[in-house]
Amino acid sequence: MNLESDIFLENDLVLLRPLKESDFEELLVYSENEPEIWLFNALGADGTENLKKYITAALENKSKGIDYPFVVLDKKTNKIVGSTRYYAINTFNKTLEIGFTWYGKQYQGTGLNKNCKYLLLEYAFQNLGVERVGFRANNLNARSINAMKSIGCKEEGVLRNFAMNANGERIDAIVLSIIKNEWFNEVKNNLKNKISNYAKNI
Repeated sequence: MNLESDIFLENDLVLLRPLKESDFEELLVYSENEPEIWLFNALGADGTENLKKYITAALENKSKGIDYPFVVLDKKTNKIVGSTRYYAINTFNKTLEIGFTWYGKQYQGTGLNKNCKYLLLEYAFQNLGVERVGFRANNLNARSINAMKSIGCKEEGVLRNFAMNANGERIDAIVLSIIKNEWFNEVKNNLKNKISNYAKNI
C-alpha cells in the first residue's frame, strides 16, 4: 500500500485531490455558515478555530501515514464542495476506513457522494490492494447510515458508548464495511450503474 505520493481521483463530475493548508479560505464558507454539517461530528470544523485545528490534525496524521485527507471539487464549477479521507490505514493488515466525509448542504443528496465513494473504493481495492474498507457513523445519524448502505456497505455491529458527539455526549457507533470479494463480485458494478444513471439525469 503506497500512500506516499499525491493521489488525484476523478471522473467527469468530481475531482478528489490532497487537502492542503491553502484550502482553508475556500473551506471556511462551510465552516462558518453551515453548522448542520457538523452536528454528528465531535471533531468537526465548525468555526474558524476548529477549521484550523481540523486541517492541522488531518495533515499531521497524513505525515504519520495513518490518514490521507482529500478535498472534493465539483468539476462543473471547479469549487471545493466538501472533504473526505482514508483513515485508520493499516498497511500490515491491508485495511483502511473511509470517513470524515462532509459536503456543503446544496451538494448533499445530489449523487456527488456516490461518485466520490466509487473513486475511493476503486483506488483502495484496485490500486492499494486493500482487503477491507471500513466505515463508521453515529448510530443516530440515519442519513449517513443509509448513504453507506446504498453504496453496498454491510453492517457489522454497534460499538456501544464508543465516542462523543459535538455536544460532548457519549454515542454508540455503527460499523459497516465492504470486503475485497464483495467489491469485485457485486458492489463495483452496482455502484457504477447508480452513478451512471445519475449522470444521465443531470
